Amino acid sequence: MIDEKCRFILQKLGDAGHSAYLVGGCVRDSLMERPVHDHDIASSALPQQVTEIFSSETVIPTGIKHGTVTLLLEGTPYEITTFRIDGDYSDSRRPDSVEFTRNIRDDLARRDFTMNAMAMDINGNIFDPFGGKEDISNGIIRCVGDPVKRFTEDALRILRGIRFASQTGFTIEKNTSDAILSLKERLSNVSYERIRDELDKLICGRFSTEVMLRYPELICQIIPELSESIGFEQHSRYHKYNVYEHTIRAVGALPEDELLLRRTMLLHDVAKPACFTMDENGTGHFKHHGEVGAEMAEKIYKRLRYDNKSVEKMCRLIYFHSRNLHNDTEAKLLASEIGPELFAELMECKKADNMAKNEFVTAENADFDRYSKMISELIKENACLTLRQLDVNGRDLNNIGIKGRNTGNVLNELLKLAVSGELPNQHNILLEHAKEFLT
Repeated sequence: MIDEKCRFILQKLGDAGHSAYLVGGCVRDSLMERPVHDHDIASSALPQQVTEIFSSETVIPTGIKHGTVTLLLEGTPYEITTFRIDGDYSDSRRPDSVEFTRNIRDDLARRDFTMNAMAMDINGNIFDPFGGKEDISNGIIRCVGDPVKRFTEDALRILRGIRFASQTGFTIEKNTSDAILSLKERLSNVSYERIRDELDKLICGRFSTEVMLRYPELICQIIPELSESIGFEQHSRYHKYNVYEHTIRAVGALPEDELLLRRTMLLHDVAKPACFTMDENGTGHFKHHGEVGAEMAEKIYKRLRYDNKSVEKMCRLIYFHSRNLHNDTEAKLLASEIGPELFAELMECKKADNMAKNEFVTAENADFDRYSKMISELIKENACLTLRQLDVNGRDLNNIGIKGRNTGNVLNELLKLAVSGELPNQHNILLEHAKEFLT
């Protein structure tokens, strides 16, 4: 259960007269038989003592103030932190001060949830003063000690709680759950970057659908623009869920490792309440919600500090997600408009969208798979789908007298004709047709 490098570290610290344990997530994941990615070590040794014990290795003072150094062994980082008791958290993130201790129980008492408050010694023995092992066995997420105190110390723990529930399927214990809901507004004290990272893990959890339906208030604390979606009925024969539940089920319809697409579907219908109209027959319509939603989503994604390239992709997918397709020609034109490389991802979004509607709608998904395969084959054949592939360019049009803004407009019209097959992508034929625009 303990790899050789960890055993080496624990042995060296022990030989020097110090207590040392694996702590936190690596212990939890080992007990749950999940892959362990990071090994954190807690020890009675002070940072300077750790540095001296491992003087032949690279030791980086990554958090001396809080008792943490990072030991590099053959390029692999291991955080070693001195047993400590935390002081007050005035910034709702890090303790203002820490007091070092030689008692591992004191160190575990400051942690967030019982499943993360266990320690494992070099022999694999578990020290579990707060019942984390039992809570794991019973599928329960419970704060160590007073939940209000834990969440007041670091508000991000509020989001971490439901993120763990999303990943594990565990039930959040009532007092912990009540504190999550009552203190959710404290998330406003947390940086957007930290919230974004937790949100990504949350929406990709195996049980994300159940958790986000259970805690809509928390999701809307992070993204207030989704609040109007809660309980908003769609009045459409295509839909069986309100806008919020449809949104969450569409996210869950995608594979867990499709992070960008899950982010996309979380906001794909964010503009529906704003765009809603009802006709004389009592049927609901959401005209232009894709376009309006893309504008709203761009502001939200940027607020959460997503990178520009991802924001551009996600917003394009939202913009086009509700575009209807009736035949191959329309699919080719849409691929040309959104970009051939993004077309397959758009089809996956449309399929996920359908999976969260009434069952008869999902028959359309076979067409989306066929369109995706068709565009993929056209890309391999280097068929004309983009202006770059068009056999005329702006200079060619300028030479026959088409100037200024008209140049781009004519090129786009020629591209549509070539993509749809109305004209062959041949220089002379395209140029001859372009002359008609001069009149």
